[in-house]
Amino acid sequence: MRLDLLVRAGTILTMDEARPTAREMGIIGGRIVGFDEELAGCTAERTEDFGEATITPGFIDAHCHTTWWGLGLAALDLSGARGLEELYALLEAEMDRLADTPVVWLNGTGFNHKNHGGLFPDIVRLDAITGDRPMYLRHVSGHASITNTATLALAGALEPGFADPVGGAVVRDAQGAPTGLVEESAQGIIQKMLLPYSVEQIVGALDAATARYAAEGITSFTEAGIGGGWIGHSPVEVTAYQRALAAGKLHARAQLMPTLDALREQESHPSDAHGTGTGLGLDLGITAGFGNEHLSLGPVKVFMDGSLLGATAAVTEDYCGHLHNTGYLLDDAQAYRDRIAATYRSGWPVALHAIGDAAIDLAIEIISGLQEKHGRNALPNRIEHFGIARPDQVAAVARHGIAVTPQASFIGPLGDQFAKLVGPEREGWLYRGQSLLAAGVLAAGSSDLPVADNNVRRAMASAVDRRTENGTVLGGAAECLSPLEALRLYTINAAQATGLFADRGSLARGKLADFVVLSESPLHADDIAALEILGTFVGGRSSYSRSAAAVPATA
Repeated sequence: MRLDLLVRAGTILTMDEARPTAREMGIIGGRIVGFDEELAGCTAERTEDFGEATITPGFIDAHCHTTWWGLGLAALDLSGARGLEELYALLEAEMDRLADTPVVWLNGTGFNHKNHGGLFPDIVRLDAITGDRPMYLRHVSGHASITNTATLALAGALEPGFADPVGGAVVRDAQGAPTGLVEESAQGIIQKMLLPYSVEQIVGALDAATARYAAEGITSFTEAGIGGGWIGHSPVEVTAYQRALAAGKLHARAQLMPTLDALREQESHPSDAHGTGTGLGLDLGITAGFGNEHLSLGPVKVFMDGSLLGATAAVTEDYCGHLHNTGYLLDDAQAYRDRIAATYRSGWPVALHAIGDAAIDLAIEIISGLQEKHGRNALPNRIEHFGIARPDQVAAVARHGIAVTPQASFIGPLGDQFAKLVGPEREGWLYRGQSLLAAGVLAAGSSDLPVADNNVRRAMASAVDRRTENGTVLGGAAECLSPLEALRLYTINAAQATGLFADRGSLARGKLADFVVLSESPLHADDIAALEILGTFVGGRSSYSRSAAAVPATA
């Protein structure tokens, strides 16, 4: 037998219990055909020998925002500013840079109030800097933004009788004047002036973003919301993905979650949709799983509450320092029950964004009830983030077989903020680790990029040590994972939670040849975060090579 590719390494960690390790792997047509002794007598068109390096399955990011991040790569990066004066100086410099393009918005990303003593910019100062130029600064959480008076006027938020949209607010001071802070779904009044982005713009964003994914060892990802709502970028967003794939500009496999707002009412035969003939779906009856190994549809994404950083996630007890504030659901609870039920009847699995324990209660109620009434759909049902989860909720998701996607990557940069907001009695509920696995919960690794970066090695290290920036072990040592468990989050678990384990998540005969080459084993490294990515392969083809990346571009 002649192989397309023969791969050698010091250790190949397959994550397959039937053959945990190997030293050689054979690939034909983008899939694995055998290991070690199974390849005896085979020749190869090409051989890649990585010496004593370690190969693992390609990393899978089960929840990220690729288009949003890709578009933001061209925006002003605010993450490095410390103190509002530095922030204002960045904005002044950007205004100077844009002086010859008066119609261009001032876009910024990465703002976190923790870097400014907990303060937000003063709208009076922002107006003095920006004048009539529209401005849109994204909070790192994605659940809030900052703007100026000119933009609020364009959006109609200063008109008499303006009412905040359901599930959001244009925040105002005690005198009723806007502060410039815009929360949750109210961001839509700003975004609609920027939307829709063109297919060409989105393709460019996908190219830039997924090339960086490859450099992080990511071979598959799930885009957590396309096509509608305040998280979507175009009603034809799938077209952009298809064009990116056809043009060789999609450097990792993509699963796309349509947003609930992208669906519309459908009527079919009375025997369809579990005997109702009605539901919410996409045209032609397309549902989750539609597509191929490169690009497919995942579950429907539903925002149920806000964020921890903004104290808008729906919790059952007050946030510390915010008396009588328990966050809020982004819509009426019954409206969620009705719309999600109509979606589920149409054959769609669901991924419900629920960070606070009050929102998690509703998510568990809805998913468990639909599963009991209608059975399972094509892919697992999920609760996204599962940020503040009580012990009884851990037991409930295990009992009902609901997958969850907590973000270990949040622990380092954001953990101290989270802990301060919930207090010591609830700190152990935050972005759980070992307690989920011990209960039998399917927990998938994800970044929620750009809320946190998608450096999977750093995320695995955080899952193991759970150390915040201030050195706290978030939730205590009992929540720490072993290195093997941390690796499983971003391989086997993520593949199972996305419903794609038949093809990826481990290295085995017949599976896709998606793998990452690491400088040493993550199971034995002194510092997982310090591991180097030597190469990334999708279907046996290189999507990233450290040696190639190090060569300067030539004209």
